[in-house]
Amino acid sequence: MQALYLVTDRALSLGRPLEEVVLAAVRGGVGIVQLREKDAPTRFFVEEAQRIKRLLQSYGVPLIINDRVDVALAVEADGVHIGQQDMPYPLARKLLGKRAIIGLSVETVEQVLEAEAYDVDYLGVSPIFPTPTKTDTLGAWGLAGLATVRRLSRHRLVAIGGLNATNAESVIRAGADCVAVVSAICSAPDVEQAAATLRRTIDAALAARRKENL
Repeated sequence: MQALYLVTDRALSLGRPLEEVVLAAVRGGVGIVQLREKDAPTRFFVEEAQRIKRLLQSYGVPLIINDRVDVALAVEADGVHIGQQDMPYPLARKLLGKRAIIGLSVETVEQVLEAEAYDVDYLGVSPIFPTPTKTDTLGAWGLAGLATVRRLSRHRLVAIGGLNATNAESVIRAGADCVAVVSAICSAPDVEQAAATLRRTIDAALAARRKENL
């Protein structure tokens, strides 16, 4: 999995077409895109996912569908991201197959420990910091909480929630393998530049961590 993960939000995209935002983000260094549509009708979601998938295919960037396993199946997306109140992970894996990328949000230590029995592709540690884009969670992990998850989990960790270029390095140092952002890219005046800055910051932090672990 690439180190910079975009979660889309049309409402935060400053009125720009979502395809335009996604394309600029990928050109700037985003390596995986999650299409999130909490309130869209199913038909709209499917048609939008088909357009985004076509756009991403030429760049070799995976498309992940938020929550909706049915939409992921309908458009043959690369995978799905599910929360604790969505379809249970074992059933999602059964439906999507072994090759699908499946991420699972974790909000408590108990959920982290439960996920050790699963062959998830990554855990979404959510949220790291309080953020208006994630209001239905149990509370923020903070950097210390993220470090605890790193000690407890064998899985790749995707950090999300209040992340941007100013705190991405600290999140990587605390144990994240990947940084997921919403507004830091979707609401940026220059999406490509914002993504490029984030990607450089994350890559440098990962390189420094690998060097320290030698």
